[in-house]
Amino acid sequence: MTVAARICRRVSPKGFAATAVCVTVLLCVYYTNYVGDVGRRGADRPQQERGPASRRADGFPGPLSRPAAGAGEYEACPRLAAAEADVNTAEVFKDFEFQPTWMKSKEYWDKTFEDRYERQKMDPERPPLKVIIVPHSHNDPGWLKTFEHYFHYTSRQIMNNMVAKLQQYKNLTFIWSEISFLNAWWEEAHPSKQRALRELVQSGRLEITTGGWVMTDEANVHLYAMVDQLIEGHQWVWTNLGVKPATGWSVDPFGHGSTVPYLLAASGLKGTVIQRIHYAWKQWLALKQYGDFRWVPGWSPADAASSAILTHNQPFDIYSIKHSCGPHPYICLNFDFRRVQGEYTEYSVKAQAITDKNLKEKAELLLEQYARTGSLFPHNTVLMPLGDDFRYNVKEEWDQQYTNYIRLIDYINAHKEQYKAEVAFGTPSMYFEEIVKRYGQYPTLKGDFFVYSDIFAEGRPAYWSGYYTTRPFMKLLDRELEHTLRGAEIVYTVALNNAKQNKLTSYSKILERDFEKLIKARRNLGLFQHHDAITGTSKSFVMRDYGLKLFEGIRDTMSIQQNALQSLVFPGASIMPDRTLVLSDVEREAYEKLPRKTPIQVGPIGANQTRKVVVYNSLATPQEHVVQLRVNTSNVKVTDGDGNDVVYQVNPVWDLSDGAKLWIAPDEYEVVFVAKLPELSVTSFSVVYSTSNADKLATVYCKRCQKKTAILNGENDVQPDVLKAEFNIKDIPPGDIQLENHKLKVLFNGYTGLMKTVTRKHDPKIVRCAVQFAAYRSAQFHSGAYLFMPDPNERDYEKDVLQQYKDQKTIMITTGPVSTELAVVYGPFLMHTVTIYLVENSTLAHGIAIENTVDFENPPKNRETELFMRIVSDLQNGEPPEFYSDLNGFDMQKRVKVERIGLEGNYFPITTMAYIQDAELRLSLLTNHAQGAASWQPGFLEYWLLIEDVARARSESSAQPRRFETSDDKGDVVRSFNAPTEPPPEPPKQESFTRPSLYANRLSNLLNYPANVFIVDAEHQPALNKTFKLINSPLPCDVHLVTLRTQPDAVYSQFPSASALMVLHRQGYDCSVSANFTCDQHKFDRDFAFEFATVKDIDVKSLTGIETLGALRSLGEAYVEPMALKTLNVTFGDYVVDFCDPRILRHCTRLSI
Repeated sequence: MTVAARICRRVSPKGFAATAVCVTVLLCVYYTNYVGDVGRRGADRPQQERGPASRRADGFPGPLSRPAAGAGEYEACPRLAAAEADVNTAEVFKDFEFQPTWMKSKEYWDKTFEDRYERQKMDPERPPLKVIIVPHSHNDPGWLKTFEHYFHYTSRQIMNNMVAKLQQYKNLTFIWSEISFLNAWWEEAHPSKQRALRELVQSGRLEITTGGWVMTDEANVHLYAMVDQLIEGHQWVWTNLGVKPATGWSVDPFGHGSTVPYLLAASGLKGTVIQRIHYAWKQWLALKQYGDFRWVPGWSPADAASSAILTHNQPFDIYSIKHSCGPHPYICLNFDFRRVQGEYTEYSVKAQAITDKNLKEKAELLLEQYARTGSLFPHNTVLMPLGDDFRYNVKEEWDQQYTNYIRLIDYINAHKEQYKAEVAFGTPSMYFEEIVKRYGQYPTLKGDFFVYSDIFAEGRPAYWSGYYTTRPFMKLLDRELEHTLRGAEIVYTVALNNAKQNKLTSYSKILERDFEKLIKARRNLGLFQHHDAITGTSKSFVMRDYGLKLFEGIRDTMSIQQNALQSLVFPGASIMPDRTLVLSDVEREAYEKLPRKTPIQVGPIGANQTRKVVVYNSLATPQEHVVQLRVNTSNVKVTDGDGNDVVYQVNPVWDLSDGAKLWIAPDEYEVVFVAKLPELSVTSFSVVYSTSNADKLATVYCKRCQKKTAILNGENDVQPDVLKAEFNIKDIPPGDIQLENHKLKVLFNGYTGLMKTVTRKHDPKIVRCAVQFAAYRSAQFHSGAYLFMPDPNERDYEKDVLQQYKDQKTIMITTGPVSTELAVVYGPFLMHTVTIYLVENSTLAHGIAIENTVDFENPPKNRETELFMRIVSDLQNGEPPEFYSDLNGFDMQKRVKVERIGLEGNYFPITTMAYIQDAELRLSLLTNHAQGAASWQPGFLEYWLLIEDVARARSESSAQPRRFETSDDKGDVVRSFNAPTEPPPEPPKQESFTRPSLYANRLSNLLNYPANVFIVDAEHQPALNKTFKLINSPLPCDVHLVTLRTQPDAVYSQFPSASALMVLHRQGYDCSVSANFTCDQHKFDRDFAFEFATVKDIDVKSLTGIETLGALRSLGEAYVEPMALKTLNVTFGDYVVDFCDPRILRHCTRLSI
């Protein structure tokens, strides 16, 4: 926690009244940058000659692999080759024509397509046309209205009609995707309706597509939440409907990444449908007849077939009927038969009911559109969506669509020999089954489909890159719930089974009661992954509703952590409903308010002379964590569980409540120390009253400074209060400023206070690493919640946002035994802090932390601008520049600048990481929230701090938050990676499949899942153990514990079972980019086990835990391939018989029953 995080500000009353949420929230967004050596040792490995990608003849992936126990060998430095594919999106995209001649017409269908269609009609070998009409209703779980409003007033009626009309029309089909809505309907539905729906699903006429809790966004969502909402949905479908989802349906996310297809394949799905991709991709895939392809991951897994999925791209703009039946929307409008009294739409005016008189004409007109669509595919099969947003909400539409279409279908099928065509209602599963029968040689594709751009709205490109950073506070709040939920899931599972097995009845009841809170938190997090929620593209009151749900989840999951930890720390303590023995040191009063640290009361006598805290590390590998505590006095010291002194530092807490001066608070202090935490552990530390700590008080250097009491910001008056702690305050000498520890030298411009260069002491080469702040001027009505576009009328896109505050600038430095930090304040607009750590033998000493606090002030100031921070380096990352961005924290994707599509087409989403590199160095940016990043010029790596909303589907502004905080770490990477007990390996050749370093992965996990601090009740401190672990050994260096998720009871779903899904991710890393630390845990220990609970059975499952693939005799036999996800169903024993003193749990022989 740097200077900015120790400040309390007051904003203008006008701004407070206008945007209360924005002005009362200070975001804590953490980034890490590191500059590392890319070891190009030896010649680069040449690219393998590409041949036809291997595939099954039917085009489907093979059955999910069923690994034997202990299959696979862990390697200290696993090597992965890039996947071979027929289409590499990064290479193909840059050669597109982005200003085609057909743009004004908004339709790519031209003479080339028409001529091919005419030729195919004459081809006797061409298979007959098969059309599968898929009725659907796209239900957003929040957008212009809240989830509950949509459900009660629209979606519930749709599902009631769905059940009734599918029973009435025996050959009608339908699909449903959003399990969040289906669950809400199910909880209210009569058992007869539940039974009817279950029978429709099991008959195949009603298909559950994807089966996720929501139709997730694919740009901003992190892997944890993406997997968790998929598990929640699939488990619900299996439990209540008895089916496994077979196909995906992702038609509304604004661009598509490769993570969701991988997850669907790992879950056992056989195909998926996508919709929103760049208009140039639409044309290219149609021209090549590549509309169906096998989407493969970027690397070459051992079982390639089970990692790929057959994917269908809808060839036209959007999933409405107008844009689905064929290439000509004005014709397709004739075949949307909804006509509801009081509605006046383009289709209700255009469409005419089918009669005997117009039947032949209409059937042939529709069939021409279907046939043209079929000509875009080698198999001549068409998937025709019949629906739109919230359609089929009235019974009349069901009757109108069915009766008109069934007449057309019956007529065409009665003349199938004449028309060489067949039409039927169906589902995506039926489509994939049909195309696999007809054709087998589907091309393979690797990469993704970002940035999405459409032209159908205005006849000119509109790049959907604005939502990568829209409403950054909500994106951060999402990740905060992800962090607290994951921590709660893991400790809850261990604590619950420990309480059951050891007959801790009182705790068992409390934890069983907490399970409903856990389920609700899962579902609140899942709901926010919706593609109009985490994107920030819903109405303001809808976003507030999401925020309240996220806040409720954060509050409940922290309460669950407290109860679970208390049961482990104090198993014999009496439980008092009004007293928590283990209390989180962070308090959040409301979702729109800044989380506050709870001050620990320390005094010279009594129970407060020593206060203990416990630090919970939810990561299954050892970690170093910077712990910040608030205390009421500076007379303290910190000791570990054995009473040994810990290196610590006492910092001032700053108060800027008057808006003009920065004062040192007289009665609150921050204690900072670096805690070395074992894997998945709870570690205790003591804060002890001590007056012998003058050398631990931070020294403050500042300009325009009152020596004893205050730091001034442009004025000369002095606050008269006398400080209780005498911090030493000195002047900053003129000239440039250098911060230094035993690893780094960091040089700053003495006038601007911004970083210029970094020098690594092991390699004295000076690396340019200059920080800049600027903003892009927004194009009015073309840049906002969804879209981004710089103002084309401005000669210079960039705006100097700091110039207007140069006279209000203040620079100060705070240093002590743990850290040194520099802060520069530009009036109320920006506080920028940079921190380096001084602790010896710490990997944190390799890093530089950067933190920004931004206040946009009241309108119209700083409006119509997109603020960004840029790092300017001397890395030569190509011309045009190349950089790499992560896909949902799962994989990395190469990005190449395409000058012709402007800046707006060259910003890409990042959720955890981005980097640039040349032959010698790599500069990486790690983040714990979603945003947009770009490398517009060689050596540049920039990311948005805030993007203001103005247009596209909403007229309101969501420049939120007005006050916004980020932080970055930057660290170097040493040249080599050596296993400490083995000789150095042969220098590897550079791999073409790019990945982060092991160090970067370790830092990313730490940033996303920092340790939680809890204050121990003073009366119970003597009974506290110093440290205990939840597992007996760490996971392998590159294996991350995604979650340990207690499953609901099979009969009473509101109660927990003894089983939990343990999801593991083996995070790929590049050994040629070496780490600042060594790790010798390269495989599971043979005796790997939980400490507090005994495991009875372990099954290997598909990703979402539905299909059983095998079994393990012990957790130590688990093997996860590089980059892969693996799910184990861990069943704990009901109770344990101990053959020794049950109070000494770790030294007992235990038998699970």
